[in-house]
Amino acid sequence: MQPSELKRQLETLVLPRVQSPGQYVGGEWNSVVKNHARVRGKVCLAFPDLYSIGMSHHGLQVLYAAMNCRDDWACERVFAPMHDMEQILREKNLPLFGLESFTPLNQYDVVGFTLQYDLCYSNVLTILDLGRIPLQASERGEDCPLILAGGPCVSNPEPMARFIDAFALGDGEASLPAICELWKSLRESGRSRADSLAELAAQLPFVYVPRFYEPACDPTGRPTAPRKTLDSAPDVIVPAVVEDLDSVPLPTSPIVPNVECVQDRIALEIMRGCPGKCRFCQSTTLKRPLRFRSVETLVRAAEESYRNTGYNEISLLSLSSSDYPHFGELMRRLSEIFRPRGVAISLPSLRVNEQLQLVGELLNTDRHSGLTLAPEAACDDMRRRIGKPITNEDLLAGCRIAFENGFDRVKLYFMCGLPGETEDDLYGILDLSEQVALLGKKVSGKFPSVTANVSNFVPKPQTPFQWSGMQSEEYFRNAHQLLRFSKRMRCVAVKCHGVETSLLEGVLCRGDRQVGVAIERAWRDGARLDGWTEYFDVGLWKAAFDAVGLDVHSLLHQDYAAEAALPWDRVSIRQGRAYLEREHAASCMAE
Repeated sequence: MQPSELKRQLETLVLPRVQSPGQYVGGEWNSVVKNHARVRGKVCLAFPDLYSIGMSHHGLQVLYAAMNCRDDWACERVFAPMHDMEQILREKNLPLFGLESFTPLNQYDVVGFTLQYDLCYSNVLTILDLGRIPLQASERGEDCPLILAGGPCVSNPEPMARFIDAFALGDGEASLPAICELWKSLRESGRSRADSLAELAAQLPFVYVPRFYEPACDPTGRPTAPRKTLDSAPDVIVPAVVEDLDSVPLPTSPIVPNVECVQDRIALEIMRGCPGKCRFCQSTTLKRPLRFRSVETLVRAAEESYRNTGYNEISLLSLSSSDYPHFGELMRRLSEIFRPRGVAISLPSLRVNEQLQLVGELLNTDRHSGLTLAPEAACDDMRRRIGKPITNEDLLAGCRIAFENGFDRVKLYFMCGLPGETEDDLYGILDLSEQVALLGKKVSGKFPSVTANVSNFVPKPQTPFQWSGMQSEEYFRNAHQLLRFSKRMRCVAVKCHGVETSLLEGVLCRGDRQVGVAIERAWRDGARLDGWTEYFDVGLWKAAFDAVGLDVHSLLHQDYAAEAALPWDRVSIRQGRAYLEREHAASCMAE
């Protein structure tokens, strides 16, 4: 179908009948529409969640700008549709399309998925199927686009290996242009699809092509590292790395969404990587080495982005913004420029350290009266085990300054179910939260609102805890009950993450290719938008696991031996497996 005809039918038959049609019409401020007849290649960035989530993702804006700055490539976007849109597209027999040109998805050269969250896997299948692309990589013909995937979930590509042609590890600004260029050259040269995929695997060390590896198990039947089936395929795939972050331009003309999104603000990535060595944190290992942008680069980008968007908030992004080496200088410069304009500066990610005391003084509290911190654990023994060297003294000192400067809300992020956890660690969460509340009362004369957000620990691949099993459903429910019923202060709220979604996340991130069979089964039975509470149906997933004979207990709850080969061992972090082994041993010694 021609894009012009598809657009006409959408406008007359579809969009008047769907909720929030603005998410399907394109044409946003700063979006880029190119003439396909004048470009060499076409890539569509697919974010497997709703528009309101995908348009809030900074990485999508970065890749969109990086590809569209090239004259010879057109880069467009597609998101997972809501239920009503999916139903009507199927009813009218219309394909899913890129927002910029209304081109059906199967007419692009490359479709690149961002796998940001494991519970979005079923949405990948929805996008492929509506885009008229065969779900399974083995069923795609010569005219099909390259189906590419990157993002943190690629740290274990095996559960999605049956659906993805190639996985890109590491920094997308380095990997995506290289993959698009090589793929297009290979296809223009007349190479077959299979030969082109083999060349991607052989020439680009950060590309994992699962068709050249086959599943393997240990003598007990537990999945291990896949076996190579092609000599030229690499033994281990390593991530692409942008060594000089300042050399990569920030997207200073980001797309301004048509509809309200989760994050409607200017986003500036001030640094990549984290100086900490938290053993539970996958982002810490995946995003190394530590790299910074200069204050001048960030200030210029902030001013240009403000002129190009009109947003009244700037968010400084990193894994730990207060660890940025020029934190004070950057905050003062931005405050001097933007506070008179009524533009707020926000810091969504703060580590508890000595620089935390600057935050309350430097942040604009005209519209933002809350402070968000992630102590993760409340007791010193557990902090040593998980590799998070923070003190309650620093945390309370930072909160004191914030309260003195008008802050009246504090969010604290903790985890339960960490290896070696005891009841003292759980009670410590309540004790620390109540200390913060009492401090606020002492400083301001009234109790602040303190929220303890408690997530369930999932031992992620490519972390020192990857050999650990996850706690049981019963354990998490008992821990949540203890926290809720032991709370003493009304101004302290305890919010616990859903147990069933955490357990599913564990299965999806720690599994092998048999999990992929279950993903397809759950999707065919109706699984959609699993990251949204109102749509999540755990029964579909349990039935799918049973139907394919998946041993969830072994996969999810049993420890691996330290020397065991793991299903995700074909992909690596920059530091290598040896680093993870050392940190794993150190965590055991800290018990």
